[in-house]
Amino acid sequence: MSLSAAVKAKNSTLISLMRLSSFSSATSSTVSLKPSGRLQQTLAASVEVNGKALHSGKLSTVKLLPAIAGAGRYFEFRSRSIPASIEFAQESPLCTTLLKDGLRIRTVEHLLSALEAKGVDNCRIQIESESPDDREVEVPICDGSAKEWVDAIEEAGINVAQNHGGENVEKMVAHVNKPVYVCKNDSFVAVFPDLETRITCGIDFPQVPAIGCQWFSWKPEHDSSFARDIAPSRTFCVYEEVERMREAGLVKGGSLDNAIVCSAEHGWMNPPLRFDNEACRHKILDLIGDLSLVARGGNGGFPVAHIVAFKASAILYHLLAGHALHTELARHLTID
Repeated sequence: MSLSAAVKAKNSTLISLMRLSSFSSATSSTVSLKPSGRLQQTLAASVEVNGKALHSGKLSTVKLLPAIAGAGRYFEFRSRSIPASIEFAQESPLCTTLLKDGLRIRTVEHLLSALEAKGVDNCRIQIESESPDDREVEVPICDGSAKEWVDAIEEAGINVAQNHGGENVEKMVAHVNKPVYVCKNDSFVAVFPDLETRITCGIDFPQVPAIGCQWFSWKPEHDSSFARDIAPSRTFCVYEEVERMREAGLVKGGSLDNAIVCSAEHGWMNPPLRFDNEACRHKILDLIGDLSLVARGGNGGFPVAHIVAFKASAILYHLLAGHALHTELARHLTID
């Protein structure tokens, strides 16, 4: 039996066991907030990033600004505030979208991943599109990774945030109390109670040998771990699927400068890779950004838990399914 077939067999068995086990889908006791031992933080100064959007191909400008303790992370678009919260997340192909009052902000996951991992609990995110009439805007894709967002955050610096009364506020973090999972076909994301935050991710592309089956496990050991291990990993796609995605109105701004592209027949088309398992690491980058939507009021965010994610199935489905599973899990981990 091939490695890919063995992984799929074990994965199907795991999903079956999860369905028959005492896993929780969503209850009030699934997650609890506990003191983190550190204060809520924000940016020390503002910083601006400009660039092209991956899917629309349009230019957009993002300005990150400090926010008071308790404000959380939120976007400002067309003079409206749209919290970076799971409450406003909308299922959309190949990215995570926020929707409020008829205004959409697409592809938020890389920016939010960097803010969450760097400890920017409160942030005002102003975003503008190239057209003043647009009701939809997309966060710049940069080079397809979160590296430019990490660089921008480090350029701005990080300070302890204060509330309206000038007081510091301790950050509360989410702790998972019992296992939770979501799945679709051969893909799943499961969360297990743990004393520390850990992420284990697997992907399987049997039709694309250069990607194949990959696994990577990571935990934020220190402040630079994300910047070193996860942020540089770029979004990826399969060359043979690009035309289908463009026919669906996607990846209009995609290029070899903002994604790593792999051909089923010829392998990677724009080497070198930054990591041997760069595609798998990028899935962790996306997962952090999507689960950051659990945060509210500068608290919560990525939970203290062991999160295990696996993606398998047809190529295009694999690429479409990930964010939807992530946000579904985030809804299960939200504390009312």
